[in-house]
Amino acid sequence: MAEQGNVASEAAADSGARHDDGASSGRARLDRVPRNVVVLGLVSLLTDASSEMVYPILPLFLVNVLHAPVSAIGLIESLAEATASFVKVASGRLSDRLRRRRPMVALGYSLSNVVKPLLAIAPGWPAVLGLRVADRFGKGVRTAPRDALIADSGTPERRGRDFGLHRALDTVGAAIGPLTAWAVLTFVPDGYRLIFWLSAIPGSLAIVLVLVGVREVRHPSEGREHGPRLPLMPLRRLGSGFTAFTLISVVFALGNSSDAMLVLRAQNVGSPPALIPLMYFVFNVVAAALSLPLGHLSDRIGRKRVIAFGFAGYAAVYAGFALAGGPSAAWLLFAIYGLPYAATEGMSRAFVVDLVPSQLRATALGSYTFAIGLATLPASLVAGLLWDQVSPAAPFAVSAVLMAAAAAAMVLHRPVKASAPVLTQESPV
Repeated sequence: MAEQGNVASEAAADSGARHDDGASSGRARLDRVPRNVVVLGLVSLLTDASSEMVYPILPLFLVNVLHAPVSAIGLIESLAEATASFVKVASGRLSDRLRRRRPMVALGYSLSNVVKPLLAIAPGWPAVLGLRVADRFGKGVRTAPRDALIADSGTPERRGRDFGLHRALDTVGAAIGPLTAWAVLTFVPDGYRLIFWLSAIPGSLAIVLVLVGVREVRHPSEGREHGPRLPLMPLRRLGSGFTAFTLISVVFALGNSSDAMLVLRAQNVGSPPALIPLMYFVFNVVAAALSLPLGHLSDRIGRKRVIAFGFAGYAAVYAGFALAGGPSAAWLLFAIYGLPYAATEGMSRAFVVDLVPSQLRATALGSYTFAIGLATLPASLVAGLLWDQVSPAAPFAVSAVLMAAAAAAMVLHRPVKASAPVLTQESPV
């Protein structure tokens, strides 16, 4: 009897150990960063290293070399970002209907990274407009499917971490780019076109990595290729929580003109053009350092609070640019700017995913960014006109007011997740 009791005790202990091992294994799986999140983060790092070589100096190139008016720069940025937003809603919808993310992610990254170096042969600002629109078209194709793939690859409990890590890697690339541009302009003061050619190096690496490293995610709950399909444009099924957040974000976006305006403001208050990429580098270092911690924080306290804080931080930074009186203020403001950027850029997308059913993730992300893009179209254009017709400080004062209003509205927002949609037997196209 004693021997039987010992065997039973050992069996119970072994069973408990297996239970503990299972729980530990489950926790390990939960804490493991999914492969797609890491690979897409590295692809974004390389793409942003390419883009941010170009982006901080492009307004300087347009003004100092091509002699374009600031209102033309506002037009270029407005049309480029609006193009991206129009394409995002279509690519997101198509991704959900086909239940495929990878092909559009690969196409979008490839297109953007092919056209950027062609800025080196642009003879005037209309050519820059065409190339910027093509670049942003590629961004529009990839963004919603990519963000949906990040959400598909992970778990709700670690969604803030995953989006925060992706944004951190993306922003590391965004720091490498302007640092490279600063180094080139230091040794070759008029080397704008050389920088455009150099952007092809990380861009080419990004294309290779996205083609060989990204994997499609198929969940067991999903139907087969010819199974039930979602309605063509089920926007009503996205829910009131999503709609309210989108409207708040539109108010914010009406004030969030292109960062090209920040670059021009830095030059306007006396910063040497060759040093402005370094300011952008500082901004991106701060944003990269804070993206992952703020992602973890949003998993603990909720994304609504983090985003409201971010909107308020934007308002403070833009008010600072309106009042800036010298290069030292521009340095400080670019550094502070990294904090609200990290609190909103990835977290707003994670929050959209929180608010909608899994079958509509890419649709919601595309619709959200489409609405933001519609607001961006007048934002940068009006900012350029205010600069030319009123004063360089005017666009930033107006932006600060709109961003503060969005922060207040976000505090009052009551997030409600929509229910899952009813599938239909429609064809996929």
